[in-house]
Amino acid sequence: MEQKTLVAIVLGVLVLIAAVQAYQFSELKSKLSGGSTQVVAAASPAGGSAPQLPSNLQNLPQMVGGC
Repeated sequence: MEQKTLVAIVLGVLVLIAAVQAYQFSELKSKLSGGSTQVVAAASPAGGSAPQLPSNLQNLPQMVGGC
């Protein structure tokens, strides 16, 4: 197979994949803007305070990694 033909086939497949992803993105965007999704909030405890963490989780650093 000639190199130009192979490059054209690969380019065609990439364009086809991009078109499918653009269609999926537009469908997802229309679903999200249409309000068909529901956001469920986590229920807070009856006392209104945060639940007590185990002792090994209370002294964790605020940031992990990074600069």
